[in-house]
Amino acid sequence: MTVAEQMEIIKRGAVEILVEKELVEKLEKSVKTGVPLKIKAGFDPTAPDLHVGHTVLLHKMRQFQKLGHEIYFLIGDFTGMIGDPTGKSETRKVLSREDVLRNAETYKEQVFKILDPELTKVVFNSEWLGKLSAGDMIALASKYTVARMLEREDFSKRFANQMPISIHEFMYPLVQGYDSVALHADVELGGTDQKFNLLVGRELQREWGQTPQTVITMPLLEGLDGVNKMSKSLGNYIGINEPADEIYGKVMSITDELMLRYYELLSDLTTAELEKLKADLNGGSLHPMAAKKQLAREMVARYHGAEAATLADENFVKRFRNNETPEDMPEVSIALDGGKMPLFKVLATAELVKSGSEGRRSIQGGGVKVDGEKIADENLELGAGEYVIQVGKRRFAKVKLS
Repeated sequence: MTVAEQMEIIKRGAVEILVEKELVEKLEKSVKTGVPLKIKAGFDPTAPDLHVGHTVLLHKMRQFQKLGHEIYFLIGDFTGMIGDPTGKSETRKVLSREDVLRNAETYKEQVFKILDPELTKVVFNSEWLGKLSAGDMIALASKYTVARMLEREDFSKRFANQMPISIHEFMYPLVQGYDSVALHADVELGGTDQKFNLLVGRELQREWGQTPQTVITMPLLEGLDGVNKMSKSLGNYIGINEPADEIYGKVMSITDELMLRYYELLSDLTTAELEKLKADLNGGSLHPMAAKKQLAREMVARYHGAEAATLADENFVKRFRNNETPEDMPEVSIALDGGKMPLFKVLATAELVKSGSEGRRSIQGGGVKVDGEKIADENLELGAGEYVIQVGKRRFAKVKLS
């Protein structure tokens, strides 16, 4: 591809490119020499599961991959133990080495649903950061001033409000920046909230006599509510390991405006195909529901395969248009102890909810049906038998009590 064609793809969905002129020069050199650029993005394995908000960077990495550049998926097993202070109003809990490594293994499994495993270099920053001596760390710390660190909004707010800032938190941007030095990165990708850290990488590369990396920031994806950043704590997320029907149903629940944002940042449609889709929506030849179903199928297919996407599409139609239960639902056998079991406990045991208390709340909110009948009594007990139990719009299970 020409540099102009590459830039069109690279700029899609990006918030900032610092500095765009430098990136063009790097691409021109790459085209002339045939040497690919080194593209880096780091992920601290602070939780075991990824949601689609995390995949915005992965999709941009995949675009670079398709352009023939060298992709480094950096797992921050060292930085993860420090804890990124970005956006935090208090010092983060330090994770154990065991927690970080356990989460890192699940990350490796999940990211290859998007990235090509044969073309992706997975690296752990403990490979170089773990080898730095105390003297090396002091030398690294000498490259930046406290005044510069306090330019960060989260640090300045905490300092102004006389809230604690631990010394190790100042080290985080430095060691993340040193990752770019160790990898000789040409480009680093990150969310808009990471801009400070990414720019530190540029400064440190200059200190080490390297050409500063180009920084590309990507937006923080809004969750299902269309307002807040996608977050598991807010419950507005789509987990990439969630069941196919759950992913499909969640995509179908978003607004038409948010759908287009998801298309731009998460879809494999080309820019030309996306522009045509927008034109068809504006012209009325494509109904928003049809466009949303197309997006839902694409996302389910990515994480569960094409067959699962087709089945999820059929199940959605049955549930929401024909008011039928899906044919393919989990079957759960539960042994009774005492002849009966409270419904809220059945829900938790069948993993339709996370806990008995959540089961009670679901019943109180009118979100639970047994054999098609809405249940209002949170103290209802079920005896031996087989039941089709539904929680909310998308969770079903055939439950056998014996």
